[in-house]
Amino acid sequence: MTTQHQHLVYGHATAHDCLVFADAGTATEEAAEIQALADARTWGEARQVRMTHLWNPAGREYHDPKDGYADDMPFDITEVGAVADGNWPPMVTKRAFTVLPQDLQDRCGKRQVTVHDGDYLEIPVAGEGGLVAELRERGYEVTRDDALINQLGGFRLGSPAA
Repeated sequence: MTTQHQHLVYGHATAHDCLVFADAGTATEEAAEIQALADARTWGEARQVRMTHLWNPAGREYHDPKDGYADDMPFDITEVGAVADGNWPPMVTKRAFTVLPQDLQDRCGKRQVTVHDGDYLEIPVAGEGGLVAELRERGYEVTRDDALINQLGGFRLGSPAA
């Protein structure tokens, strides 16, 4: 068993009703990018949102101003094709494949297959205590933040309740 020195953030992903784990080093910045796009009031503002970790689904290459998406037109993130189709932000439940050790993925989660978005790891909420304890034993720093996890997943994106 190898010892890691990685900081993970995790939480209950409401949309999938399971636990999700993400790299804490980038999670807050990614969530800020998602929120910045959601907060844009015009297409011009949306196009100007700088993305470091994600791609901008409101960019000119996806929504040309000549096609009715002029910079001064009102922007509603829920009307962006990639958001409406569930392709942006990327499915948060996929992250476990890159941040959790393979043996824990195999033992604590179940690979689920989706037709459009690919596989994700379903980790039951009931297994939280044991999984978190084992990660900590292996040297991981683990912090729970349900709000951050759901923001990364785009839960209620553009909703007044978000």
